[in-house]
Amino acid sequence: MINQQLVNPRSIVVVGGSEDIHKPGGKVLKNLIDYKFKGDLYVVNPKLDEVQGIKSYRIDEDLPDVDLAILAIAAKFCPQTVEVLAKRKNTRAFIILSAGFHEENEEGSKLEQQIVDTVNSVDGSLIGPNCVGMMNTNHIGVFIEPIPHFNPMGIDFITASGATAVFILESAITTGLQFNSVYSVGNSAQIGVEDVLKYLDETYEAGKSSPVKMLYIESVNKPEMLLKHASSLINKGCHIVGIKAGSSAAGSRAASSHTGALASPDVAVEALFRKAGIVRCYGRTELAIIAGIFMHPELKGKNIAVITHAGGPAVMLTDALSNNGLDVPHIEGKKARALLEKLYGGSSVANPIDFLATGTAEQLGYIIDACNNDFDNIDAMAVIFGSPGLTSVYDVYDLLDEKMKTSKKPIFPILTSIINVKDEIAAFIDKGRINFPDEVIFGNALAKVYHTPKPALLTSHIPEIDTSTIRKVIDTAENGYLSPTDVQLLLDATGVPRAGEAVVTSANDAVISAKKLGYPVVMKVVGPVHKSDVEGVVLDVKDDDTVRREFERMITIKNTTAILLQPMLSGTQLFVGAKREGDFGHMVLCGLGGIFIEVLKDVSAGLAPLDKDEAYDMIRRLRSYKIIRGVRGREPVNEDILADIIIRVSALVKTAPEIFEMDLNPLLGKTDKVVAVDARIRIEK
Repeated sequence: MINQQLVNPRSIVVVGGSEDIHKPGGKVLKNLIDYKFKGDLYVVNPKLDEVQGIKSYRIDEDLPDVDLAILAIAAKFCPQTVEVLAKRKNTRAFIILSAGFHEENEEGSKLEQQIVDTVNSVDGSLIGPNCVGMMNTNHIGVFIEPIPHFNPMGIDFITASGATAVFILESAITTGLQFNSVYSVGNSAQIGVEDVLKYLDETYEAGKSSPVKMLYIESVNKPEMLLKHASSLINKGCHIVGIKAGSSAAGSRAASSHTGALASPDVAVEALFRKAGIVRCYGRTELAIIAGIFMHPELKGKNIAVITHAGGPAVMLTDALSNNGLDVPHIEGKKARALLEKLYGGSSVANPIDFLATGTAEQLGYIIDACNNDFDNIDAMAVIFGSPGLTSVYDVYDLLDEKMKTSKKPIFPILTSIINVKDEIAAFIDKGRINFPDEVIFGNALAKVYHTPKPALLTSHIPEIDTSTIRKVIDTAENGYLSPTDVQLLLDATGVPRAGEAVVTSANDAVISAKKLGYPVVMKVVGPVHKSDVEGVVLDVKDDDTVRREFERMITIKNTTAILLQPMLSGTQLFVGAKREGDFGHMVLCGLGGIFIEVLKDVSAGLAPLDKDEAYDMIRRLRSYKIIRGVRGREPVNEDILADIIIRVSALVKTAPEIFEMDLNPLLGKTDKVVAVDARIRIEK
């Protein structure tokens, strides 16, 4: 969908180009001129023959053929202009800055669709409408500022919001980030964030294409496309960091099951990003910092040397790293003592390595060399160096730049004095370097980068399940919750281990079934969703009289249609569930079960299909994982069986996409087995 006329046009026309550079049509023309677009540049303005020194045509029909048209005119005039340019002037790329389309009203939506139809009819490309434009190393087709420094190995930035693009660029430019391209997709009438990412994937050349992609997304419209091409890019050696705005729980709709209540659309986004290997963040500064980290050599291990001439920032950085699962390991021994002898008295090399406020560039060089060559327990260095404003620090930053060129381990510069030594920092950035001005934000971001997994395999191995039985149950079922019998059939066909059980509608049958199952038993109502809330669960029933008495009580509970009996089992209560979430497909969730799921809300989610590595990752990301491992003498849960159940539920919902939501809650887990003792499955065809 993206073509060469859009990314590298030989000619551009600004329709609505103006002398007033405070209007979009004037500013975009000025940017094209100021940043020296190398092709032919035209203007359409019905009142002028020349605009900002560029020849202007009064009407579209008078233009020569032109590759790219940038429209800054009223929405109502755009469809006809696009029609003329596409059909008569061989224009195959359009950037529409104008607002007043589907974001405004139904009439605007019709205008937008008319434009899309015209552009599609000539296999053209359309960015917008309602956007700030796009820019790359070939042309600056935007009406905004600031304009970043462009570099073919800089960042590719794709944003759904034009105004947000400005603010993100301001955050990024001040740290020294350079860019290869910026796409503001606006209404995404034809080309959205996912489509741009697809193009960047399909045109990617290792060593020649941008190594970092930065995303700002307001809605994920094509999750499969995003997953496919983000995974592909990362597997080729790229890094992707993104914001998905709109993550509050207020957007989640009410649902009738535990899974439905916990599996909000944002949980699906989180699962998608994780499956794709995208580092997710929540603010502009964090986005820029993580992109900056990606522009440095990859962190291969979790051990960081904190090198500083100021104690406070080093303590705060150490806390940020340590609290997020990275290590600041103790440094000692003969080589540490040798390094200490090269520093001023009072310095410390224990890590943090503090060479005092009077530390010199030469001493910093000694420390970096030692971390590279002498300390095997160091994987990267974070260098904190600011200034109280007494002296310049050009020599320190020049030394840092030189060491970064040859270092075997990543060096991350944290230059905190953005006012006192702003000139020195500017000179450092002019060398192509990036600064991380806040040590805590940097520490949190580095940990997030380190802990984000590589993309999952998109061709997951699906365990063997009885698809014939599954489809027979689903095809004959009505919408709504399945009967206990059908639930049992699906679990057995999927290979999910379950407790023996019986569903009865009379007290006599209840007694007979209890004897067959073997005392003690559990009795549960069939019908009500939350059984405990209606006193519909009785544990440890040990004799016939109690079975008969509890049956007579429970069968009268509102909405109860039968009574379920199961053997009384023990173990850690667990939960596995699934929910269909629009175009994302099915999410599979796991956590502690029983009432803990409602109290703790400690769940992990993954997008089906899941492989075994993803299942283990879901289990081990739980805050309650220590309980699953066995804590204070508790019997641990068999993780292999639990992971297998997660994978089998994933396979079930791929085989039966009509499953809207399902709960296995609780499963009871022990060292030798994990067994489902209660399950609900809801169908929506």
